[in-house]
Amino acid sequence: QVQLVESGGGLVQPGGSLRLSCVAPTTIFEIHRMAWHRQVPGKQRELVAVMSSRGDTNYADSVKGRFTISRDNSKNTVYLQMNSLKPEDTAVYYCAAARPLTTWPPRDYDYWGQGTQVTVSL
Repeated sequence: QVQLVESGGGLVQPGGSLRLSCVAPTTIFEIHRMAWHRQVPGKQRELVAVMSSRGDTNYADSVKGRFTISRDNSKNTVYLQMNSLKPEDTAVYYCAAARPLTTWPPRDYDYWGQGTQVTVSL
């Protein structure tokens, strides 16, 4: 089973910043679209940002201008830089990988991380 290893979640005050990281196996990272999703208990999971292996990106309207997805191919790592955090950003954040044969932006993802809690609160 492929494991995506996440880190960087935690508690931050409104207006603060966090950077999430997710490391994927090389064979997956090289060709897959990498994404960040988030989910609040009782609500549907939301796509936050996705980046293709060639650098194309898509963002949820709610995070545009505040969040940035990036990937470091030498480290097999995808990042989500989150700035100007708001209480409504509180959620469990998941990284995921979509095979290149899927549509763009991807709708189905093949691999998921375990999730990391991000809490934005005073």
